[in-house]
Amino acid sequence: MTAAEALSAWLAHLAHERRLSPRTLEAYGHIGRLYLAFLERHRGGPQSLADLTTVTAAEVRAHMAERRSGDRPLGARSLSQSLSAIRSLHAFLDRRLDAPAPQLALVRGPRIKPSLPRPVTEDQARGLLEEPEADPDADPWEAARDRAVLTLLYGCGLRISEALSLTRADAPLAETLRIVGKGSKTRMVPVLPAVRMAVDDYLARQPFALTPEDALFRARRGGPLSPRHVQASVQRLRGRLGLPERTTPHALRHSFATHLLGAGADLRSIQELLGHASLSTTQKYTGVDAERLLGAYAAAHPRA
Repeated sequence: MTAAEALSAWLAHLAHERRLSPRTLEAYGHIGRLYLAFLERHRGGPQSLADLTTVTAAEVRAHMAERRSGDRPLGARSLSQSLSAIRSLHAFLDRRLDAPAPQLALVRGPRIKPSLPRPVTEDQARGLLEEPEADPDADPWEAARDRAVLTLLYGCGLRISEALSLTRADAPLAETLRIVGKGSKTRMVPVLPAVRMAVDDYLARQPFALTPEDALFRARRGGPLSPRHVQASVQRLRGRLGLPERTTPHALRHSFATHLLGAGADLRSIQELLGHASLSTTQKYTGVDAERLLGAYAAAHPRA
């Protein structure tokens, strides 16, 4: 088996068994092809599966150094993701094709300063939800659509892709919503009355005849609404409201979690609502809440 065939087998495993998203598969395929191309240049010819078992820690470090200093240099986080993908490839080769690369264990990734989620305040979130229908130039049904999408992101903690994956058969919304998230993981999300009302209002106004299988949210010409439209809409709204650049559609999902935590919700519940595979991902929100508490203390205490 050639190294290229081994790479194809790994990508097929990720697609059909791990069920990774198309964008993740594309990124992993790109990383894998760059890695094999480096080995071919470094070793002077095409590589076989057996050749991959002899990869040394020095070669992997050299590949990482090349990517750090190339025409499009990668930062520490992107380098860490690249190394993670290479580890995943070799783990698959070891487990499925009996082709271990023991020296890979000697390679350490770059240090990454942990970053906290960047939510908006409750007032800012409320302003974003109300602003679409305050625009006198907006078509009423499109304003109702934008408000419904943003209400789903903030009221249910959905990702953009999850909100836009809803079909006409999902509406009117029930008290809970079945969401298929990353890695085809399914979770049940409670639906607030305000969310249900926003979606019902959009349904009553939108002008298209939809079949049960059609995407619920439609663009102006009748096609499915794209994530890019939602991002552009929030960019326009934050400009009118004078909100910072960190105000993005995904910030509404962060705000959903942060505001729940601030109101006393426990981490395990928030983990389930967000669909996080690991509790460590959800724990980042405790840092955000502590940061807000310290900020309030510094602003209000007379001796701060």
